[in-house]
Amino acid sequence: MQVNEAMTNDVKIASPNETIRDAARLMAQIDAGVLPVGQNDRLVGMITDRDIAIRAVAADKGPQTPIRDIMSKEVLYCFEDDEVDDVVQNMADIKVRRLPALNHEKRLVGILSLGDIALSDGAGTAGSALCGISEPSSEHSQSIEGGRGSAGARA
Repeated sequence: MQVNEAMTNDVKIASPNETIRDAARLMAQIDAGVLPVGQNDRLVGMITDRDIAIRAVAADKGPQTPIRDIMSKEVLYCFEDDEVDDVVQNMADIKVRRLPALNHEKRLVGILSLGDIALSDGAGTAGSALCGISEPSSEHSQSIEGGRGSAGARA
């Protein structure tokens, strides 16, 4: 099965100039914990509810803080025509629960989450990814100072 058969297609995109309050409200509205951040028709980052808690609230930043100040600027992604089994292994290896899905022009076309995988390919596949993601690591995936991933890196 390919990513485009499992991913969520209807994705809301935040602007790096919007505030973290705007991001939190949009997350609440669409019942999501992550938003891709786009500018000039390109994916420039990702912001999660955890980013808001750790990089903003824990660092005494207010609700008017621009998204760009706390988003992960280094984005890991997959392509819409990648095989889900391959992406699941990568998600486990890099310890992420969701990945933006791009077309080959590097335009955002969806997001693939563990939930999407569980609904389309079964709990066993999602469970194997979750086991890898949940294994303790010596690296912290988030800190007040920095993001995670590699700029333009493909997962």
